[in-house]
Amino acid sequence: MNIDLDEEWSGWRLRGRYLISDDGLRIPIARLRGLLWREKMELRRDGYASRRNAEQARLAAGRQPRIKVIVIDLAEYRLNGLAAS
Repeated sequence: MNIDLDEEWSGWRLRGRYLISDDGLRIPIARLRGLLWREKMELRRDGYASRRNAEQARLAAGRQPRIKVIVIDLAEYRLNGLAAS
């Protein structure tokens, strides 16, 4: 099987079991499948990471502290008659 590719693949060709680049680099079918598989898995992994980050951000937003800390000067508190001594 000898096929010369055109348009965007100008210079590339299929010769037997190899895809040959315009500069003569031979890529066997198994190597090409491996490269495509790896790219697919990296995209999948990146998708999981972005979903995980979004989920953690959503959970962090829901876990806002519901406690308010107020600092009161004790002397002023007693002067106003609010504290029993």
